[in-house]
Amino acid sequence: METDGLIVVDKPAGMTSHDVVARIRRLAKTRRVGHGGTLDPMATGVLIIGVNRATRLLTYVIGAGKSYTATIRLGESTITDDAEGDVTARTDASTVTDESISSGLAAQTGDILQVPSAVSAIKIKGERAYKRVRQGEEVDIPARQVTISRLDVLSIRREAAVVDVDIDVTCSSGTYIRAIARDLGATLGVGGHLTALRRTAVGQMTLVESSTLDTLESRAPDVITLPMAEAARRAFPQRTATADETRTLRHGAPLEAAGITGPYAVFSPEGTLLAIVNEQSGKARAEIVLSPA
Repeated sequence: METDGLIVVDKPAGMTSHDVVARIRRLAKTRRVGHGGTLDPMATGVLIIGVNRATRLLTYVIGAGKSYTATIRLGESTITDDAEGDVTARTDASTVTDESISSGLAAQTGDILQVPSAVSAIKIKGERAYKRVRQGEEVDIPARQVTISRLDVLSIRREAAVVDVDIDVTCSSGTYIRAIARDLGATLGVGGHLTALRRTAVGQMTLVESSTLDTLESRAPDVITLPMAEAARRAFPQRTATADETRTLRHGAPLEAAGITGPYAVFSPEGTLLAIVNEQSGKARAEIVLSPA
């Protein structure tokens, strides 16, 4: 039974990411559990959980690109930019055309400056933005650059004064899908918020290999989806070390550079995951040593 690795969880709605971590700690019978990128309680889909030594890989998982399907409702704005917050304004969106919706979303693709949602976990002067908003404060979060490489319209549905737009998004880490909804509504002059969000991929890890919490419960404590070596092969470029290089790396010394853009995973000749390394000044230096001497 593998005790170190990643678990690709299909998170249900209504649970926080920390709720999922707590559940996995109980199932895996270990305290060394963390997650690789928060999902809002209303969101479902791919949540990467690291167990034991694999928690050291989560730094890289958090920075990976992500994909989502989502539904934007035009005609209503909320304080949280999603369906969990109170509605702050309603505007008849029935005259908004399909063409204007598509062009408004197209303007949000590529490298853009995006202002994160005010109700977010970003820290403003040492305190989470969402706490300041809930205390009645106005928060001013600076825009930051994100990359939205794909933003496709899947369908447009109309009912009375609101328009629901289903989208499929691939974006860089740090992109707020709620902000896409908010900004589309602002561009069209009718307001907008997110009513559904499902994360379909984190890097190369997708819903295909995900497990529900009920499934994991039935397999406990054997809950690892991707053992360490397989997780690293999915998340990083790879290099196989010689026997001499394996001994060198296990003792924390650098290897000669191989010209691989890092970070990348180094394996022993037998396929054991040794380290995550990065190349600089002609040397491949370990950022994390995972197979000690």
